[in-house]
This record gives sequence, structure tokens and C-alpha cells, in this order.
Amino acid sequence: MNSHLLSRELGFEPPHVLAAEHTSHLVHAIQFEPNVLFNGGDGGGEVGVARAHEAGVNALVIEGFEGRFMVSGGADSSIRVWDLESTEYNSSNCILKPSGSVARASAHKYGVTHVSFYPFDALAFLSSSYDHTLKIYSSTTLTSSASFNLNSVVYSHALSPIASHLLVACATQHPAVRLVDLRTGASSHSLAGHQGAVLSVAWSPRDEHILASGGADGTIRLWDVRRSAAGSLGVLDVEDSAGIVGYDGQGSGARHRSRGKAHGGAVNGVIWTEDGDYIISTGHDERVRVWDVAKGANTLASFGPAIKNSHLSTNLPLLAPSAFSAPATETLFYPSGREILVFSLFTGTLIKRLRPPNLPGGQFPTRPGTAVTTGPHLQSRVTSLAWRGRNHVALYSANLDGTIRAWMPRMDDIEVDEVDGDGNGSGDDDRKRKRRVLEDVYRDLTRRRITFG
Repeated sequence: MNSHLLSRELGFEPPHVLAAEHTSHLVHAIQFEPNVLFNGGDGGGEVGVARAHEAGVNALVIEGFEGRFMVSGGADSSIRVWDLESTEYNSSNCILKPSGSVARASAHKYGVTHVSFYPFDALAFLSSSYDHTLKIYSSTTLTSSASFNLNSVVYSHALSPIASHLLVACATQHPAVRLVDLRTGASSHSLAGHQGAVLSVAWSPRDEHILASGGADGTIRLWDVRRSAAGSLGVLDVEDSAGIVGYDGQGSGARHRSRGKAHGGAVNGVIWTEDGDYIISTGHDERVRVWDVAKGANTLASFGPAIKNSHLSTNLPLLAPSAFSAPATETLFYPSGREILVFSLFTGTLIKRLRPPNLPGGQFPTRPGTAVTTGPHLQSRVTSLAWRGRNHVALYSANLDGTIRAWMPRMDDIEVDEVDGDGNGSGDDDRKRKRRVLEDVYRDLTRRRITFG
């Protein structure tokens, strides 16, 4: 960092390089913030327990305009809206309470699977559920303005951030991507091709008609919604690291790939990078893969053996905003069991592990000064991640124990897990050994007499 400051002072580097280096340090310094508590009033009768949802939090999303309002969906079908700038202070704690909740009359019947804000206006958000429905809510009145019954479990949904067609792609238990048109209310259009349930869908941030889907059959398919009758554009193949480039390297005469597996198990997570050049996928083979979209090639980035992924529910990784890092050094956050793994996107290097301190077994954090409650029915698995807009360096995680946890940079007291090449923490013994070696070298140099002829 000091070298960048000096280079900027001398005029060797433009301002954006220094800014990216500074924000990259902030992203890498993210730690668990124990003093930020989300209290939805569902303490279950236990004194000192702060839980956002009584039965667990399944989904989380923060609107991308101001990064102020957050929506959480619970396993008990409850939906709550949080104002991240409206807090109450109790001694040293920052306590957030929901600014509103969806009434039971317009709520889902079963647990919420996914929530998302309308990409062009934060005054509306969507939710999907195990009750086979996709619902649209007003962010101000928290009433449902439309409901679509898709006749099968809806695992996730996606609305294009750039499109004008207002099509909501839904990943359902049915082996076809369902498309819901918000303009006409039609929900009969589908994209057939998967051989099992569709678990994740994501629209391209560059082309409004291109859609990627991941299914229980281990495949990732690309679609052009204007040519649904012709089937998918192709599939991604884990064995292909060269890609389909055609005769001239620009796609001319390229063959159409209709077979291939992206993962050795179900694909339950698909996202795009901000520029639309790459797709990141996660699967039940406990692998994270990065794909070059232009070629359809596996970039062979290896993320090590620390990945955990065995649940059928959607498991989406999260990319930090690209403006917070230098080009080709983007940071990936992956929810792996009870911890969040931080990777370098294109190399797969494990940067650090994020986990709440002193949480063995099924414990969950409570307010300081109170006892920690344990129980076999309480699980602290991370289910969803959300980044707080483009002007904040803050991460929030949803957990099955009913809590929402805040993760923020701590520059004054950074406790970074040292990581070795195998993705495991290198312990205090290794650091002590290196320190002893340096002390021996220094002692030898100071004892040696030096004469000048």
C-alpha cells in the first residue's frame, strides 16, 4: 500500500489505481461484526437471543441503489424489510429491527426460497417459495400485487438487470426453465432441455436475451429466449478447456455442443461477472468453476478442497463489486457450511476464512453478557449472502439458526487466518518457527565483526 501511495504522490499512478488498492484492502479486511444485531422479535422466549426469523433465514437481498433497504425471507414463510440506516443502540450494540413485515394474509404458505429487488426500482421486490408460487410485493405497503402459481417448487428466480422485456426466469422442480412475463401475466412459456429439476438461473448482464441455467442433471445450459423452440444454445463441458472457437478463432463455423457435464453433481449455483465475460458455477461435486463465456471453456481455476455443498437448495456465491479491486483480481465469497470462504476469482487462491468466533457445534451468537444457547436443532449454516451496494464495504449473511450476521472491515485489529497451499490454517507453530529463524539470522549478523581495508 505504501508503494502505491508513493507512486501516486510522484504522479506515476492514476487515482483509480490507488482507490482500487485501498478498497481491495478493505474487502480483504472484512471480519465478523458481533455488535451489529438483527432482532426480529423471534427470540423464542430465550433471554438475550437476537434472531431475525424464528425458523431460520433462507434468503437475503439488498437493493443496489442506495444499499439501505434489505429484505429477508424465512423458513417459516415470513418476509421482513430492514432499514440498515435505522438503528437502536443498547450499550455497545447496534440493534436493527424490521421496518416492516409481510402480513400473513399475503405471505407464502411455506418457506421462502429466494428474494430479489426489482432491478430498475427498489419500490418492488419478488419472492419465491416451496409453495409453488412467485409473488411480487410493494416495498412500501408490503402487500402482494401479483402471484403466479407454477405448480412445482420454485428454487430461485432471476430478473434481467438490463432488459426491457420484464421476463422472470424461474428455476423449478420441473425440468424446464419457466418464464413469467410481468407485463402480460403469462407463465406458460418454458425452456426445455434439462433432464431434472432446474436449481439456479441467471441473466447475462450484457445481452438481455441470454440466460444461463443449472440443473440437477449436472449441466449448465445457455439460452436465447427469442429462440426457445430451437432448444438451448449449448452446454458447458468440464472437460473442455479450449472452448468452441471456430475456424478463425472468432466463432465462425463453430460446432454446436449439445452434450457435456459442468459438474459431477447437481448444479445449484450460477452467477455472471459484472462484465458478462465469465460464469461462476457451484455444484454438489463440491467444486467451484469459472467459465469463459465467449469460448464456453473451463478456465481450470482450482478452489481447493475446502468447498462444502450438499444441500438441494440454491447456493449462490457472491462477487465483490469489480470497482473495489484491480482488474483480474476480483474477490469471490462462497457460503461453505458454517463459514464463508474468500477466494481470488481467477486463481482460486483461498484468501481467508470468515467465521464467527466461539461458535462450535450448533451454537449461535447472542447479545454480549448473555449465555450462548446450544441445541441439536440449531444449525448455523450460511444460506445466502448479500453485498451492501456499491458505496459500502459490508457483507451480510443469512443463517439457518435464524440470525443475520454483519461482516465489515476492521483495519485496527485484523485477524486474518493464515492459509497454506492446501487451504488449511498454518497455526502458531509455523509463525514461531519463522520468527526464530529471523532472530538467528539477525544475531549472527550483529555478532560478526566487519573490518574495512
